[in-house]
Amino acid sequence: MAALMVIGPDDDGEAGWAEARSVAEIERLVRAGRTVVVTPAELTGPQDGGSPDDEEAAELAAASICAWLGARVFRTSRPDQVRLAVEMTESLAGRRPPALARRGLA
Repeated sequence: MAALMVIGPDDDGEAGWAEARSVAEIERLVRAGRTVVVTPAELTGPQDGGSPDDEEAAELAAASICAWLGARVFRTSRPDQVRLAVEMTESLAGRRPPALARRGLA
């Protein structure tokens, strides 16, 4: 499986990458074995009167859903936050070991 990549909003993709603009398109391209590029902010829909925090939360949620579905490349202006959300999703999906594991004893 290809490594995850987070690129800037104006960075060009590679020739073999396929841009997806919907959940159905992500699923179809992943099943076809393509490396899928998504821009999570474009998948969130219009934010009417929402705060910047709401926009960020929507983008991170969209990135997590895309990662769960198999997208491998994420184009965003919030690279650190998106990378963290995607890595956490990959750990929850069992495709990546957690960065830190702790056992709590109560």
